[in-house]
Amino acid sequence: MATPLSADVLVAALKHEGVTVVEHLGWRTHNRAGHGPWGPVHGVVIHHTVTSGTDGSVALCWNGRSDLPGPLCHGVIAKDGSVHLVGNGRTNHAGLGDGQVLAAVVAERPLPAPRVNDTDGNRSFYGFECVNMGDGKDPWPEAQLDAIERVSAAICRAHGWHAPSVIGHKEWTDLKDDPRGFSMDTLRSRIATRLGHAAAGTATPPPPAPAYQPYPGAEWFRKQPDSPIVTAMGRRLVAEGCSAYRVGPGPQWSQADRDSYAAWQRKLGYRGADADGWPGASSWAALKVPRTA
Repeated sequence: MATPLSADVLVAALKHEGVTVVEHLGWRTHNRAGHGPWGPVHGVVIHHTVTSGTDGSVALCWNGRSDLPGPLCHGVIAKDGSVHLVGNGRTNHAGLGDGQVLAAVVAERPLPAPRVNDTDGNRSFYGFECVNMGDGKDPWPEAQLDAIERVSAAICRAHGWHAPSVIGHKEWTDLKDDPRGFSMDTLRSRIATRLGHAAAGTATPPPPAPAYQPYPGAEWFRKQPDSPIVTAMGRRLVAEGCSAYRVGPGPQWSQADRDSYAAWQRKLGYRGADADGWPGASSWAALKVPRTA
């Protein structure tokens, strides 16, 4: 049980484990917020895509399908071992599964066979889709298996989990057969061996996440604060090319701050009432305002 990793900490953990990370534009705010909770998290679910080709697989996992909106996972693991980050937060990857399986993952004990689908897995698991047709014939290159191992170990290491916290989709629900083509027991053995050593063969801990200013809350801005946080925010907006300032920015919240922030929201893809210039938690996290104290 743990609080989900921030985007920065996740990237740092993956890179420290030797993963080749590809960050797709907007992945840090791409999620299913508003469609259920995200966290506490308990483990990692591994999937196969039933697709071929990296670009098409990434596009599918980003956009989703007509019956299942994206993102469909947190990352796509390509055959060359590169890991493409497409979601941060709740994603549509695990669906409903067996609560007894979740209990076993939490306790890190042997998994029971899934028999019922009564528990929300999108809340509790990181999900990684691996590019493979899932027909038992499409090969799993060693570079891809190595990346699956490293991704899983990185998240386990960051949370203090062990190899039993990594499961296959087919171990979560009896409605799925993925991943097909390799043994989850063998994968967990590889993860356990890796976790017995320092990340990437060193004893150096992952670098700390940058110190960003926590979101002060919507009402804080509506009270027209006079604060160095407002100045720091304004400087970030200017750096992002979203400035409506004639002078400044300064510490007193003003219409220029709101207009600048609205431009930032539009840059992120928000429209209408979602781009009204009042900072929200997701857009604030994406702005990465430096901590002022």
